[in-house]
Amino acid sequence: MIRATSLVHDHGPAADTVTLTWEDRFRRRMAMTGDKGTRFLLDLPETVELRHGDRLRLESGATIEVRAAPEALMEAQARDPLHLARTAWHVGNRHLPCELRADRIVLREDHVIAEMLEHLGCRVSRTTGPFTPEGGAYGAGRTHGHDH
Repeated sequence: MIRATSLVHDHGPAADTVTLTWEDRFRRRMAMTGDKGTRFLLDLPETVELRHGDRLRLESGATIEVRAAPEALMEAQARDPLHLARTAWHVGNRHLPCELRADRIVLREDHVIAEMLEHLGCRVSRTTGPFTPEGGAYGAGRTHGHDH
């Protein structure tokens, strides 16, 4: 099986695309199949967060473009900036991955968390789209652990 051994910033035409959820975009080694059927082994030197638009270089020189899959999401809209900050504190206190926007917080759909957000006074709406939450405080992207 052909291997993808590096992440590159090439914006030319890609041989194929691979559409992955947020969970599947944090990998080092995994067998994958592109949207057009290209089978390859992701074989990177270290675990990285694959972002929408990144390119994986195959041993053949061709590239595979990473796409963020649409996922079931919810948006919590607050009354004002202070309410949004308090809501973000509660979300962070539960170690939930989230996207922070100027006027709302975007999370993966979860009926228990939706109920908590509504109890906090937020307007919660369901949506679908790519999920790209904030990275860890101790490095870019996701972090498994840290010293402090």
